[in-house]
Amino acid sequence: MKDIAARVRPQFPALATGAVFFDGPGGTQVPQAVIDAVAAYFREANANEHGLFATSRRSDEIVAAGRCAMADFFNARSADEIVFGANMTTLTFHLSRSLGLLLQPGDEIVVTRLDHDANIAPWLFLQEKGAVIRWLEFRPGDCTLDLDGLERLLNKRTRIVAVGHASNAFGTVNDVPRIVAAAQQAGALTFVDAVHFAPHRPIDVQQLGCDFLACSPYKFYGPHSGVLYGRREALERLRAYKVRPAVAAIPDCFETGTKNHEGIAGIAAAVDYLAAIGRDLGPASGFDPYESGRRRWLKQALAAIMEHETRLFARLLDGLLEIPGLRLLGISDPARLLERTPTACFTLPGLSPARIAEKLGQDGIQVWDGNYYAWEAMNFLGLEAQGGAVRAGLSMYNDEGEVDRFLKALGSIARESR
Repeated sequence: MKDIAARVRPQFPALATGAVFFDGPGGTQVPQAVIDAVAAYFREANANEHGLFATSRRSDEIVAAGRCAMADFFNARSADEIVFGANMTTLTFHLSRSLGLLLQPGDEIVVTRLDHDANIAPWLFLQEKGAVIRWLEFRPGDCTLDLDGLERLLNKRTRIVAVGHASNAFGTVNDVPRIVAAAQQAGALTFVDAVHFAPHRPIDVQQLGCDFLACSPYKFYGPHSGVLYGRREALERLRAYKVRPAVAAIPDCFETGTKNHEGIAGIAAAVDYLAAIGRDLGPASGFDPYESGRRRWLKQALAAIMEHETRLFARLLDGLLEIPGLRLLGISDPARLLERTPTACFTLPGLSPARIAEKLGQDGIQVWDGNYYAWEAMNFLGLEAQGGAVRAGLSMYNDEGEVDRFLKALGSIARESR
């Protein structure tokens, strides 16, 4: 079977520049199929919704197709459980405001210090309504959540538990099924930030049992946008903040203003692109596929992507651990690679993260530096005042040659700093 990176690389125009894109955790490159879908919207369907003419009806069809695509991506029960928005951050703020109407002073919300601030700040604002924030801490040694501490936090006043599916900074994959089960036992609603998880592993909201889950398609080869899954029964409890003439039905009522129709066209194309990979590759080990259709193909694609990225990350990890003085944050045990995504976060003595990223950038290798909005985590580790850390993340289009090129460049930078 042809290597997945070799299969997909010709389909990503940006890769022809010769740059090494290890900046995927901040947003992946997009395949030509997604570019074509966005362009086709403007050519063939550029109009607002619900009009009695051809282009408007096409826009309606594109939105409906986008909901169905993301329902398959999440394995939601219904396309009506899919809400589109500008990005995950905006959607989470909208949701937290609506959920805040259900709270009474003294009600508690559990957040984790491991998360992106988009899954912390929206809940902190509910302190203005008298909510009490409880913090679930993480272990600094391997950047994993202290789940034994979760049981101690939950009580009869817990109303919301917000957790990340995977850490965007350190790659830690959290035990979300255990967290959701514990929250449900306490009678709390659950919100899952799956932004960093979605490009790397299959998502099944019915299996997870969560009430809400959000992700960003631009992290899995789509356009800049956000998507929220809301269990229908949970959405029906909420009051939507909307203009009065807007549609009152779920899910449209939660989509403030005119939708990003061209973005939704790109979302559907990104999902179909991944499904086509799964259909072509066939079943992959490690996951039991669904019976048929796009959802099965998506699961097959993401299982194959996980196998490729895990194998590639093992090569990256080995090289990083050989660089003298390099401090790797998060799980570093090669036997535990399935407990993390292919995202490496590190520092080098004598060099700021910004300087390392700049020098790599001069060599055509794109990585991120700073806190990547994991502000609480970087503060907790004492790194925020030092400029955070360097983050290099692998995507399905990355290959061994790029890993070796990165390690060679980073090794040279490390030697020059000594």
